[in-house]
Amino acid sequence: MARTCVLVPGDGIGPEVCDAVVRVLDAAGAGITWERRQAGVAALEAGDSEVLPAATCDAIRRHGVALKGPCTTPIGEGFSSVNVALRKALVLYAAVRPVRNLPGVASRFERVDLVIVRENTEGLYSGIENVITEGVVTSLKVVTERACRRIARFALDYAKSRGRQRVTAFHDPVIVFTTGVLYHPRDTAWPYPLEQLLLYALVLGLSLAAARLSWLVLEGPALRLGRRFRYA
Repeated sequence: MARTCVLVPGDGIGPEVCDAVVRVLDAAGAGITWERRQAGVAALEAGDSEVLPAATCDAIRRHGVALKGPCTTPIGEGFSSVNVALRKALVLYAAVRPVRNLPGVASRFERVDLVIVRENTEGLYSGIENVITEGVVTSLKVVTERACRRIARFALDYAKSRGRQRVTAFHDPVIVFTTGVLYHPRDTAWPYPLEQLLLYALVLGLSLAAARLSWLVLEGPALRLGRRFRYA
């Protein structure tokens, strides 16, 4: 039975990339019916006043799945990022990105099979900025304990469902102390056993022995210090 999926081609290379994916899925017999919606510059060009039309979000909520191409947010015209707005509107707090070697494709690293789980809605992705004075601006990094627990629990549950034994978390309780300590095991109510691992060791591990890592969970754009979650 065919399932309906929302297709948001976006703009730039988006339509070309999405059309290629649609052809692959059709050839594979996925049986998907596509409902096309717009976002980004393409939405404005189609006559909408917003880069993320309400109809697009409503369609994704209705069908529960979407394929989205790159969407341009006009710079300096008062529009917030399409991606950030979409994440907030639909509470898309976890980005899951598998990374693995492909058979027959030569690579610098071998036996790589890791999954990156990234928190999508907080940190600098909060998108809160202020002009303090001419030439001085601030960007507010918002971090809540609720979101930290939510992304950690998601990563642990997802890893466990895939038979993984280790999850490594990146964050920074050293440089940005106040927002970086929410993973810290000082809180007895924090239910996840932690093993601290310095970022430098993690970066070295990724560059020299990526195959040793299995499952990574981290906040948005800032990576500093790592702690390792383990199942008993």
